[in-house]
Amino acid sequence: MNVFGIGLPEMAVIAAVALLVFGPKRLPEFGRTLGKTLKGFQSASKEFEREINKAMAEPEPVADQNKALEASAETVVSPVVAPKSEPTSPSD
Repeated sequence: MNVFGIGLPEMAVIAAVALLVFGPKRLPEFGRTLGKTLKGFQSASKEFEREINKAMAEPEPVADQNKALEASAETVVSPVVAPKSEPTSPSD
């Protein structure tokens, strides 16, 4: 049995140290909390993967982007020109 590169003897040593540190009453509570945390990470990971796959499966609206580019290219901005004033003749 090899989990995360840790064999059975190493797991037994870790369990013995955890039993000494946390005590027999708190060890099941610690294990339960660790299990819930791992389950939460697993469900979040699956949801994230599902969203990524969904986003990759949906085609991007290329036609809409092309229409927007064409419309912006066709839009001509005319400069604002001030009305011509009539020339004034110097009065002598």
